[in-house]
Amino acid sequence: MIRRFFSKYFPAIPVGLVLGAVMFSHSCANTTTPPSGGPKDTIPPVIRKIEPYDGATMIPVHKTRLSFTFDEYVVVKEQQNIFLSPPLEKAPKYKIKGKSVIVYFENDLDSNKTYTLDLTNAIADNNEGNMFPGFTLTFSTGEKIDSMMITGSVLDCNTLMPVKNATVMLYKYQGDFTAINDTVKVPTDSLIYLRRPDAAVKTDDWGFFCLRNIPDTLYRLYAIMDENRNNRYDPDNNEKIAFLDSVIRPSIKVNDSIPELHKYLMTDTLACLARKTEYELNLFRETPSKQMIVNKERIGERTAYITFMAPYAQLDSIWIKGVPPEKLITQFNLQRDSLEIWINDPRPQPDTLFLSVSYMKTDSLWQLAPVVEEIKLTKPRKTAAAAKSSRRDIKKEDTTAVFTVNAQPETIEQYGFEMEFKYPLVKSAFDSLSFRYLNPRQQESKASYTVVRDSLNLRKYVIRPDVKLMPGYEYFLKVPHRKFVDINGFYNDSTEVKVSLPNDDKLSSMNLVLSDVHNKYIVDLLNEKRDKVLRSYIIDSDCTLNFPYIKAGKYSIRITEDLNRNGLVDTGNLLQHKQPEKVKFYKLADGTFLIDIPEMTELEQSINLAELFR
Repeated sequence: MIRRFFSKYFPAIPVGLVLGAVMFSHSCANTTTPPSGGPKDTIPPVIRKIEPYDGATMIPVHKTRLSFTFDEYVVVKEQQNIFLSPPLEKAPKYKIKGKSVIVYFENDLDSNKTYTLDLTNAIADNNEGNMFPGFTLTFSTGEKIDSMMITGSVLDCNTLMPVKNATVMLYKYQGDFTAINDTVKVPTDSLIYLRRPDAAVKTDDWGFFCLRNIPDTLYRLYAIMDENRNNRYDPDNNEKIAFLDSVIRPSIKVNDSIPELHKYLMTDTLACLARKTEYELNLFRETPSKQMIVNKERIGERTAYITFMAPYAQLDSIWIKGVPPEKLITQFNLQRDSLEIWINDPRPQPDTLFLSVSYMKTDSLWQLAPVVEEIKLTKPRKTAAAAKSSRRDIKKEDTTAVFTVNAQPETIEQYGFEMEFKYPLVKSAFDSLSFRYLNPRQQESKASYTVVRDSLNLRKYVIRPDVKLMPGYEYFLKVPHRKFVDINGFYNDSTEVKVSLPNDDKLSSMNLVLSDVHNKYIVDLLNEKRDKVLRSYIIDSDCTLNFPYIKAGKYSIRITEDLNRNGLVDTGNLLQHKQPEKVKFYKLADGTFLIDIPEMTELEQSINLAELFR
């Protein structure tokens, strides 16, 4: 019987073992890989347990631990977003234990103080990376929890777009001067340079902030882009700042029903925009206060420049040893923080020029005082190979007065032909230029023109035709040979530039009717992202501005109040209590700031500037 059983079934045993192994391997191998298929997890982590509980008091100041347990395994995506207010000397640390994130501090907490720990944009689930919307834990090392709050938003001063991850800071106000020790008092605004704030919070994706559970007292309010994360303002680190002109006092008490205290997904646009803000801060890069020469370079045989740390340098005089004063040509830029220098002498110049600059420099007491600095300007050195190559291969620009003529079809009516030389001219003959045009039937005509030197660039000239430019016409500006001589003694070469107005039938135009204009304003047409100026005007009276040849798309109108009438959008200064010049964007009737311009359309928008800047 046994023999018959084995002879009948034994051949099937190896086959069964192989099939079993295959089936077993499919069911048990690669156990760390989740099964494919099924809906993707889009649900963010949820907190199941917090220790200590929200609102706890009498928390120990030494070796404090805060534990957050979630419904799934999580990771910390951005440690810097685990943010404690008031901040300590060292940022919070964390460790992961199972499904819990444990936050701890290397410094002791202060006694009898309310703290908030914010987890916004810090934590995500381990599998799909779904971000945890955030949570703010409030606790106190004393017997009570502070109960006041303020809200606001931080915007870029030029684009008025929300600024993410700005640090908003409160300093208790006890007068215009605050004692930092028993003998020294400093201006209250100086505290932001010297010590950490009394309360702080980060802005979210919408530039919104809520400083919660703060004492009921007077404050100064600031915001910075804290590049080195030390919770102080470091202008030398190129950090931006915003400040409120007035002293503030919180008027709202913390309550769980207040929407501004809730955490929202940043993709929930309606909920995020519905939050009310009490204060608006405009972030800017500060004008440097310290004045000194920070850079200098000789960039050619007869050309050099010097730059100053702060704008609006007060220059008394400059001179170069061995160079007659009448041979020097100088030009400041519009901000007066960069000075170009040329020697109007075609003869070879020494390898080293000794430049003396008499100007007002900031001294050790931070006062402007007259000084004379001597600067060595060394001729740029060429390598032996470059020198050999330059003798063998002389370029055209080495023997001619280099210039460009620029004319864009979309802006030729506004800006004309822009002619710019590389070096200042010592001889010019603008009456030798030739301006002509061809009509659609190819009939040629000549016309007169007007030449104006740019008020900010002595090497630049604007040529404007005296005829109205027409669609379908071709316009030519010719610069003849050897009519201009630059400081190198070089003559110009000839050139002719052709331009026609755009003939695309799909282009649109827009007229801006500006009324109640009582100051000087800079009016800019910007693209949808507000990061590029497409057209610009400067006005000081009621007028209608035309923006022709616009492609279909969305645009913004930015208007800057130019109170000092210098044609620039000026920034601010904290210690001088100077805000950046006020910027407004034209708002449509539906509350949006984007003008949607379709194809083949003529639009007209009316703006009352007195009402806009009220």
